[in-house]
Amino acid sequence: MRRSVSHARTFLRDMMPQAHPLLDDLVTVGSETVSNAITHTDSGDGGRVTVSLLAGRGVYRLEVSDDGAGGRRPHLKAETLAEGGRGLRVVEALAESWGFRVDGPRTVVWAEFRWGENPSGNPDRGLSRASKTLVAAAFEGGDR
Repeated sequence: MRRSVSHARTFLRDMMPQAHPLLDDLVTVGSETVSNAITHTDSGDGGRVTVSLLAGRGVYRLEVSDDGAGGRRPHLKAETLAEGGRGLRVVEALAESWGFRVDGPRTVVWAEFRWGENPSGNPDRGLSRASKTLVAAAFEGGDR
């Protein structure tokens, strides 16, 4: 597990400008979502996690895709004094918005980080597949 989370952090740091004010938040959210995918899905049982970073004008979108969790989906847990179970609360606190979508048996958890204005006037902020401003990169890894 540590290797996958470490590789994801390195991938995100390599993809982001070094002095970007959102770098640490994005890397922290990436770490939490990859760790959750490994801990709570088939990705942690010899499977894979895919990390994608999309960048458009004024927004970064981080996506972490797992190998499936038998129909279970991400959710915020009630606050307790337990040591674990706070990963999505961290995501919620650091990202502008977050959520998930179902992709067959897989789940894709996404988080958006906005900065500055959106001078393009493009309502999808460069994130649609057809967008000419989309910059995408992906890292896929596992602990096999």
